Amino acid sequence: MTALDLSALRRAPKVLLHDHLDGGLRPETVLELARDCGYDALPADTAPALAKWFREAADSGSLERYLETFAHTVAVMQTPAGLERVARECAEDLAADGVVYAEVRFAPEQHLEEGLTLDEVVEQVLLGFEAGESAAEVRGQNIRIGVLLTAMRHAARSREIAELAIRFRDRGVVGFDIAGAEAGNPPSRHLDAFEYMRGSNAHFTIHAGEAFGLPSIHEAIAFCGTDRLGHGVRITDDITIGDDGVPVLGKLANYVRDKRIPLELCPSSNVQTGAVDALENHPFDLLARLRFRVTVNTDNRLMSDTSMSQEMLRLVETFGYGWTDLERYTINAMKSAFIPFDQRLQLIDEVIKPGFAVLVG
Repeated sequence: MTALDLSALRRAPKVLLHDHLDGGLRPETVLELARDCGYDALPADTAPALAKWFREAADSGSLERYLETFAHTVAVMQTPAGLERVARECAEDLAADGVVYAEVRFAPEQHLEEGLTLDEVVEQVLLGFEAGESAAEVRGQNIRIGVLLTAMRHAARSREIAELAIRFRDRGVVGFDIAGAEAGNPPSRHLDAFEYMRGSNAHFTIHAGEAFGLPSIHEAIAFCGTDRLGHGVRITDDITIGDDGVPVLGKLANYVRDKRIPLELCPSSNVQTGAVDALENHPFDLLARLRFRVTVNTDNRLMSDTSMSQEMLRLVETFGYGWTDLERYTINAMKSAFIPFDQRLQLIDEVIKPGFAVLVG
């Protein structure tokens, strides 16, 4: 059996469902794009210093403060060249880390300051991902990327963004999402968009149960009909530990588990935003043992100074997981992807299982 270290984890075929395009820029790219577009509000002027600033600013314990860091990355993603480059490098970076399938999300409405239309924004990002996939393939690193279009939950453009997702559904967009500060912005405010997606037989996920608790999760499932829960970590508010030490699931937690609703858990990010107070107290292990459909995700690789391999290593070091555990979480994620069933199965049978078999030995 291959030793479970970072080098070996990079060779493991990984699946990523929750990754923000504007949260994964290379620090040197932020600096170069800022110079190109005349953005002069960056908090540091070298790549190492900028990387350190993003990580420390995101370590606030507050989702609202965490989200403020995105002002700098979004500012340099307003031009066709900037959007294309960020998407291309995202694909290359994920492939280099051993990710074989990823769904990367971004909010087109945040990239219109230089006069681009919503359609033009999506077209540039898709071009970037296509270029990044091709560049990775040349290096022997095969990756497939599906795009999730995100609407901001405090704004009023969710129906428009849902229609945009459907317009591009056969060109690389695989689903829809809402994101942003949860408190005061319940998912049910965007029912029109979710009903449109359901009426179009299309997939969507909802950021819920990160900074806000069970009501957010309940609305996302019962009223909006979400396919997955973006984070969903607060489902543990509906799980109590009995006097005998046995977990007792409430009605909502039982429903999420019974329906196999995927949880897009992001361990490092959840600590940074205060959803949990420390990695060793993260409910990932409890939920995994209770057989919820847990998946491992990065959320924002720049802000969390992380990668899929590093997230897996942190879980290994914290909870003692082995290769078979990581394979199960990877298959959980692939089962939950927003691409056709036969394509999911092909990746599981031809890429993921053989890749882990080599590591298990």
